[in-house]
Amino acid sequence: MEHVVVDDLDNSLQPAAVMRHLTEPLGCEDLAINYYELAPGDSFAFAYHNHEVQEEVFVVLSGTATWVVGPEPADSDDPTAADPGDPRERREVEVGPMEAIRVPPGQFQRGWNRRPSETDGDGNGDGGGPAKAERVTALALGAPLAYGEQLKRDDCPACGEEVAVTIERAPDEAESLITVCDDCGGEVARWRRGADGENERVK
Repeated sequence: MEHVVVDDLDNSLQPAAVMRHLTEPLGCEDLAINYYELAPGDSFAFAYHNHEVQEEVFVVLSGTATWVVGPEPADSDDPTAADPGDPRERREVEVGPMEAIRVPPGQFQRGWNRRPSETDGDGNGDGGGPAKAERVTALALGAPLAYGEQLKRDDCPACGEEVAVTIERAPDEAESLITVCDDCGGEVARWRRGADGENERVK
C-alpha cells in the first residue's frame, strides 16, 4: 500500500495551472493517475490528441470542464467511417462537479476550463477586488499505463490551419515547453512556470 498527500507532490509543467503526477508516488504499475487544477482558459492537454491503446477517465471534482471530442473510433477498414481527427466531426461535452467522462483508445479529445472568472455585481470580483477565477479540479486516470502512439493536432498561426504538432523543450528558454508545427517548424504555443509557481500559457 502507498499513501501520498497530493499537495506535497511537485507541480509538473503542463497546460494546467497545477498538474501533479500520482502514478509513480503511488507505485501504480498499469494505471496512470494525475491531479489537475485548471484556471480559466487552461487545458488538460498540450493539443487535441488521441491515445492508441490507453483509455482515459476524467473525474471532475469541482468547476465545469468542457471536452472537445471526435467521433467514436471505428474500424479503419470501413470506408464510410468518419475521420477521427476531422474538425467537422467534433462535439463538445460539459462535465460538472462529481461527474466523469470516459474517452476510449483512439478517440481524439481535449478538455478545457472554458468558464469565465466569477465577478460580483459591479464586475470587479469579490468585494470590489479582482475577479475570482472559477477553477476546475479533476483526477485523470488512464489504463494501461503506456499510451502507444499518440497523435497531436493544433491550429498553426503560420500555416493557417490545424496541423500535427510535437511537444518540445523551448530552444531559447530551457524551462519552457512548446508545441511545434510538424509542417512548417513554427512555434504554435508555449508554457512556462509563473512567478507564483503555477503554470501559464504565454503564447
